[in-house]
Amino acid sequence: MSLFQAFNISGSGLTAERFRMDTISENIANINTTHSEDGSGPYRRKSVIFQEKRLNPTFAESLEQYENSYKGNGVRVASVVEDTTTPMKMVYDPSNPDADQNGYVTYPNVNTVTEMTDLIDATRAYQANVTVLNGLKTTAQQGISIGSSV
Repeated sequence: MSLFQAFNISGSGLTAERFRMDTISENIANINTTHSEDGSGPYRRKSVIFQEKRLNPTFAESLEQYENSYKGNGVRVASVVEDTTTPMKMVYDPSNPDADQNGYVTYPNVNTVTEMTDLIDATRAYQANVTVLNGLKTTAQQGISIGSSV
């Protein structure tokens, strides 16, 4: 694996984790959004799905790559999915304009504790990628200094 490929892999991790943090921030920002502009109901929590970046998508090429030694390609955001399994929160508030006929308001399925835990996880992954980049930068600088002293 070349040094530049290692930079690209770590850079893709930084980009993916930053996108994940942005999505978590969107979830937290919409924790009290009871209706959307299009009238589709309350905000739904979103999750980011990561996938390995594939430069050789065919099975034969992947098998050949595995036999010759594994070369990482980084990570990419595969999709952003809405959480349809977690139930929405129902709060009794008949004075709210978004209340149903029984006086209940449907709030998003966003849990602050879950979002903060995910945010800490994304932050740690981001920091790990920064550490890798700093290590690669140090290695590259040492290689340059060795070449210049000869």
